Amino acid sequence: MFVRTMETLAGGEWTGSETWVDVFDPVDVRQPVVRVPALTAVQVNGLYAAAAAGFSAWRRTPALARAKILAKAAELLRVRSAEIALGVVTENGKTLAEARVEVEKAADFFEYYAGHAREAYGSLVHDVRPDTRTSFQREPIGVVLAITPWNDPLITPARKLAPALSAGNAVVLKPASETPTSALYLARALHDAGLPAGVLNVVTGRTSEISDALLDDPRIAALTFTGSNEVGERLRARVAPRNVRFQAELGGKNASVVLAGADLAAAASAVVAAAFAQAGQRCTATSRVLVDRAVHDPFLAELRSRVAALRLGPGPDAATNVGPLVSRNQQDGVLRHIGAAIKQGARVELGGDAPAGDLAHGCYVNPTILTDVTGEMDIWRDEVFGPVVVVRAFDGLDEAIELVNDSAYGLAAALFSDSLEAAYRFADEVDCGQIAVNTTTSGWDVHHPFGGFKDSGSAFKEQGTEALHFYTRVKSVAIHFGR
Repeated sequence: MFVRTMETLAGGEWTGSETWVDVFDPVDVRQPVVRVPALTAVQVNGLYAAAAAGFSAWRRTPALARAKILAKAAELLRVRSAEIALGVVTENGKTLAEARVEVEKAADFFEYYAGHAREAYGSLVHDVRPDTRTSFQREPIGVVLAITPWNDPLITPARKLAPALSAGNAVVLKPASETPTSALYLARALHDAGLPAGVLNVVTGRTSEISDALLDDPRIAALTFTGSNEVGERLRARVAPRNVRFQAELGGKNASVVLAGADLAAAASAVVAAAFAQAGQRCTATSRVLVDRAVHDPFLAELRSRVAALRLGPGPDAATNVGPLVSRNQQDGVLRHIGAAIKQGARVELGGDAPAGDLAHGCYVNPTILTDVTGEMDIWRDEVFGPVVVVRAFDGLDEAIELVNDSAYGLAAALFSDSLEAAYRFADEVDCGQIAVNTTTSGWDVHHPFGGFKDSGSAFKEQGTEALHFYTRVKSVAIHFGR
């Protein structure tokens, strides 16, 4: 079987290595489909040197000139959409339709932040001293280390790179080992758009061999991370003594609430989209469904019929609704969560296992609905990150809000209701960073601030103008012009 080789971007050059890392298609994990360089610690150190030099030049590049490069990169992503989308499908497993949306959203990020070059980056402020003109201005912070996950291998790097580069920073990007090629397509677009050497460098390789070089370089000014809470907390503790700025977008245990007056068919359709798109591998995916006891049984019937109609299969197949999980490790973890829930007393309404037959060589899990779930069960509290929802009844809005907030996480929540009063109470009282009413828990646009509360993230939001607060620092300037 032919295995394609892709080089990585280092100091403005495309480079390989003596050893390589295999990348697998989760539709069939028997043979690798791509190989990427396994960089050494010495090579990683060289990337930071290149990034420091790149930052020195990039920060002095006029903002409008930086914007032209970002806008050109957006254009190239769209021109190359078919190739890039297929690359995302091949290494991640999501459907081709989902991958096409991912490419378009990635382009949107660069287009949006290119537009910020024409916005104000500071302001005049009054000064009590006579003949003194005082202002503050935003400026870049330096070399940013961006560590990104496998579930959105193109969007998440774009979400971080676009504001970082727009503000004038240099970036060392470490994509997930399972899905490195999407980041390389993104790097190719930026490189071909004219991004100067060293401003972006992509680290591919085995984390165990390069983690010290990657994390401990004194030139790191900020670390932005999207991924699991376990890794995020280790990273936070590691960089804190060096006063490295830290941003994290972590896990979620997102709830959708269905009140008695809701349109049950519309609510069921929205829950299916939120829970089972991308095989449930989204931090914003709905994983807890809370239903007013008065409509519990008819809603469950609506939900079950829609989930049963979902078709598993390879991402390129237009008939596929749910692709495989990203890896055998992820598949095994999701099945362990389901098995533990059953042992603790949960009932399998649908799914609960992996398919056999032609799909057995892939990392598939059948879309799963669990009922008879209580707050003491692990499945109620732990993030599964797969095509699994639990359905639980409640009595009244007060109890629903209490159950939504019964989580260490606080990323996203949704309400389905015909009551405006309930909608506003839900928005005010639910302790999550993203609130939706009569729509899915996911699907935020590039100009909408994004991020969670509690254990779902850090104080710095991503997307929109809020993202620029992480990638810039504020300098105050007072100039006395009198005698």
